[in-house]
Amino acid sequence: CPVVLALKNSVAMPPPADIVKVAIEWPGAFPKLMEIDQKKPLSSIIKEVCDGWSLANHDQFALQHADSSNFYITEKNRNEIKNGAILRLTTSPAQNAQQLHERIQSSSMDAKLEALKDLANYSRDVTFAQEFINLDGISLLTQMVESGTERYQKLQKIMKPCFGDMLSFTLTAFVELMDHGIVSWDTFSVAFIKKIASYVNKFASDISILQRSLAILESMVLNSHDLYQKVAQEITIGQLIPHLQGTDQEIQTYTIAVINALFLKAPDDKRQEMANILAQKQLRSIILTHVIRAQRAINNEMAHQLYVLQVLTFNLLEDRMMTKMDPQDQAQRDIIFELRRIAFDAESEPNNSSGSIEKRKSMYTRDYKKLGFINHVNPAMDFTQTPPGMLALDNMLYFAKHHQDAYIRIVLENSSREDKHECPFGRSSIELTKMLCEILKVGELPSETCNDFHPMFFTHDRSFEEFFCICIQLLNKTWKEMRATSEDFNKARKRVMQVVKEQIMRALTTKPSSLDQFKSKLQNLSYTEILKIRQSERMNQEDFQSRPILELKEKIQPEILELIKQQRLNRLVEGTCFRKLNSRRRQDKFWYCRLSPNHKVLHYGDLEESPQGEVPHDSLQDK
Repeated sequence: CPVVLALKNSVAMPPPADIVKVAIEWPGAFPKLMEIDQKKPLSSIIKEVCDGWSLANHDQFALQHADSSNFYITEKNRNEIKNGAILRLTTSPAQNAQQLHERIQSSSMDAKLEALKDLANYSRDVTFAQEFINLDGISLLTQMVESGTERYQKLQKIMKPCFGDMLSFTLTAFVELMDHGIVSWDTFSVAFIKKIASYVNKFASDISILQRSLAILESMVLNSHDLYQKVAQEITIGQLIPHLQGTDQEIQTYTIAVINALFLKAPDDKRQEMANILAQKQLRSIILTHVIRAQRAINNEMAHQLYVLQVLTFNLLEDRMMTKMDPQDQAQRDIIFELRRIAFDAESEPNNSSGSIEKRKSMYTRDYKKLGFINHVNPAMDFTQTPPGMLALDNMLYFAKHHQDAYIRIVLENSSREDKHECPFGRSSIELTKMLCEILKVGELPSETCNDFHPMFFTHDRSFEEFFCICIQLLNKTWKEMRATSEDFNKARKRVMQVVKEQIMRALTTKPSSLDQFKSKLQNLSYTEILKIRQSERMNQEDFQSRPILELKEKIQPEILELIKQQRLNRLVEGTCFRKLNSRRRQDKFWYCRLSPNHKVLHYGDLEESPQGEVPHDSLQDK
């Protein structure tokens, strides 16, 4: 194109900062190359352009970008004009809005259709939108939707494509105009809402009408409490589900967006009812089959809506998370008793009254200690901190009932240890529940920019509880691998929880498609593996690969290795006391082992009790 070539040549040398070199088009005329002085008023520049083409009434003209946006240039956005841009001289926004306002009311169907198509395009520009809205254009469009469509529907049989396009452009223009936030959503009538809601059911085959109708319903619900109530009366989740079973990802995205909006704005009692519907296997199966697995590539907006749905579902746990346990509530205390019964006395009944009261109290206190509670006399006190409140107890009971073998194994395994490396189930469960709530952001509003959803949470109606069941077993395994002790639980908790969180987060980043796959990912992320990954990541950092660091490492490595060797030998010479295991794996007696000072012989022998200090090597019987 000669104009583009000339324009490129003209901008080869950069102009002064306030001067922008552009090309300006006008229909039927050869484009002008022009230098725009950004210090001059825009009206003066437009007058200069009009004078160049001998056009009168310059105040009825404006400049706009000649690209696909066609946005008007104003005093506010003129600084966005780039050197070498191609602009177009056109009618002013006010003139254009007035003309389109008249054209969309034409009695000619063809003229009306063309006008609505132009309106849908121009409405994306906030400058034009403000002028059209000033002419009460929104009211005109809503009237056309409320009453005009009946007249056009009579013509559907003979001109169905025309009717569909006309309604589609009308709704598109409405959506674009409302997106600018100039007009309040509270101004719309019930008749308009009913009409839009009816399109969701009637026009399932017309993608453009359905998509715009869903977008309007979502905005109504999100922007007005009154409109939420009216929309909720017209649209149910059951009516929306069929739209998830199609193949159009955009329709699926808008459908989930409407479900999310209804969920977000619903009162608490209604929200729980909606959650029960969302938890049903049928809906989860549809989302998994038709949305997550059927789409080869999920776009960002779809991922965001699935993330929002995930967050809103987990937010239903907030009430339990922030509810303290009442130590005097017998029903709540019965849950703790059930945990004790499943772990230690599966055959007994809750009302078993054998033995004296004092004997039973003593037995319960012993069992609650084995269960890993802080308060052995009244473990209900452990659940008075929020978060995680009663949610931790809910998780523990779910684990005990639905994964009974794993629960009993963990409790008995840790309650029978005598090496101080037991992992207290009760305290660990409370800490883990709190951490999982932080990871899944329970109680927080969804982020507007995040799209981090996890398919596995759509595979089970009790996905949070199942998530906990997998993670509590991971925590128990990692605790043992790190040889953490319960003596100083708070210190051990911080170290172990830090590793467990890293294990969980690394597994989640792989986006496992099921809870079983998540569990499998965790099996490959042992504590040893985490240490290797951390070391690898540290060594791959740029600083560690720089030449001075590598040279320093090479220089001091022999000295460091020798120091490590001497430290290990010194520790062996000092010796260590171990517990002896008998055939029943009870740890009753002790034995001591130490290396001789000349590093030639290991001396060892039995001891009656744990020594307070170092044991001389000549007092040990064997070597």
